[in-house]
Amino acid sequence: MPDPRFSQMLSAHMRRIRASAGAVAAEIGMSRESVNNWRNGDAMPSARHRDRMVACASYLRLTEAETDALLEAAGFEPEYPVQQSVAEGPFAATVRDAFERMDRLMPYPILMLLSQAHWGQPPFREAFIAEAGRRFGAASVLHLQPPYSLAIDPAAYFHAIGAQCGLDGIDSDHAFETALRRRLAAGERVFCLVSRFEQGDRALRETLAGVLRSLSETHSGRLHLLLCGGEALADLKYQGGDLSLLNIADVQVWPEMDEASLRALLRHDGGAAPADVDAPRLLRLSGGHPALLDAAHRLLRAAPGIDDAAATARLAEHPLLWQALLPLAVPAEDRARLSGLLEAPRLGRARPYLIDPMLRRLYWANLLAPRDAADGRWLAWRCEAVRAAARHVLVDA
Repeated sequence: MPDPRFSQMLSAHMRRIRASAGAVAAEIGMSRESVNNWRNGDAMPSARHRDRMVACASYLRLTEAETDALLEAAGFEPEYPVQQSVAEGPFAATVRDAFERMDRLMPYPILMLLSQAHWGQPPFREAFIAEAGRRFGAASVLHLQPPYSLAIDPAAYFHAIGAQCGLDGIDSDHAFETALRRRLAAGERVFCLVSRFEQGDRALRETLAGVLRSLSETHSGRLHLLLCGGEALADLKYQGGDLSLLNIADVQVWPEMDEASLRALLRHDGGAAPADVDAPRLLRLSGGHPALLDAAHRLLRAAPGIDDAAATARLAEHPLLWQALLPLAVPAEDRARLSGLLEAPRLGRARPYLIDPMLRRLYWANLLAPRDAADGRWLAWRCEAVRAAARHVLVDA
């Protein structure tokens, strides 16, 4: 008797991308009648059709987990045996979700991962590299970091990019594109992590973007791109408008810290046992800011009897807060605006891109955070320590 889960899964996956029975049949070399029978629960794939089901999963853009679930419902062994893809460390689910999201971004699996200050670009880079190696093979994982120099010539720029990819003899954008195109044309699936894409010479950055866009177009689904950055990368996408690579990229924002992520982070860093940590208090004091979180954790371990008011006052002296706030306390217009924001019950709507320059600077400096309310998401000061630091800066500057 057919397993009803199979027909339900297949139907749901086909509806998700609006795939017809005829299209699926043509892609996997089956008759439309067979596919309709599967979808309607009238029949199951035969034992010799496992490869057809794997091809079907690929055509329907299923993730690894979805592929294995569909195969299991059809009575087949999984295509991707269960293994520890990302050590269950901090934000492991976020890392996996990024890859699964890219799998669905057809024909251009290009994802832009944006993170606020002090998280890294990307955060937990080793976890991304490790997961990419498991999915693509270590030899097919590239990590590009465009040279920072504004005086570098094109030959040196692409030589550096080529060296990062393990490609010898690269002295031009054409040589880099040809070498990478050769690998893709041979059927290789390549994952490319690009950190700090926004840095360096603008013209060379545009050339690199054009090369990556061209390769993504001509080898659909084989080149997976993860572009990582912060404020400057967001500005390039939302204000620039002239880089087609960024225009077609999907956007994912690094999530806020929660209790589960905090406990995993402490295990990852070899700190106190999670059971010994007051996670809600740490998050309340730090607002989830990574540097303040570390400072608050050390403070509470050194002075376990300290109350929230005293802990907030200590955290408000953190150098990174003053470094971010001092530039906003010098121009008279900015001082007045900052003073007003400190007293405002709401700072503004949390949008994909913040038009207000002051809110944008505060957000990317990781001083503001989106908070959920009954009428939507609003920006708020990340924690009382940040607000206290801003008040001190206005008084002292």
